[in-house]
Amino acid sequence: MNRKRISLRQELPLLVWLVIVWCALWQDFGPGNLLFGALIAIVVARLFYLPPVELGGRFNVLRAVPFALVFLAKVVAASFQVLYLAVAKGPRVLSAVIAVPLRSHSDLLVTATGHVISLIPGSLVVEVDRSTSTLYIHGVNVRDAADAAKLRKDVRDTEAGLIRIMGTKEEVSALKQEVGS
Repeated sequence: MNRKRISLRQELPLLVWLVIVWCALWQDFGPGNLLFGALIAIVVARLFYLPPVELGGRFNVLRAVPFALVFLAKVVAASFQVLYLAVAKGPRVLSAVIAVPLRSHSDLLVTATGHVISLIPGSLVVEVDRSTSTLYIHGVNVRDAADAAKLRKDVRDTEAGLIRIMGTKEEVSALKQEVGS
């Protein structure tokens, strides 16, 4: 198998992350374990194909803080909603799987959007179509087309927030043109 060589600069964040995970798993950040973790990270990165994650090169902290606060509020509100549904309706709760096409084709943004949505109680990503950047979301208490449209809008709003935080300049510009902000 012939694959494109990845530069050390592009691979360095992955290697550092693998070393941190190794040391955290062993709960030992001593020099010997750091060195051995680095060796294992290099072997893993060279033996197994891990596609590089293309970073936009930007992170907007001023957008990240409000996004995090809104996310926490959604988690709390959804937790109470799921509690109410479990106690009041039990097994009679309707749910649906909704296809949500995303704007971005960046693996990082598609993954981040999926994780944020899955962390909110009552919603879960059940499938990702990487070729079309479509998330298939299982949503609780989706009774009709209006509820499905609301869930789809919530997912796309989450993606828009993540684009504003760490999307490329082109994605941010396209988002501004789309929403007129």
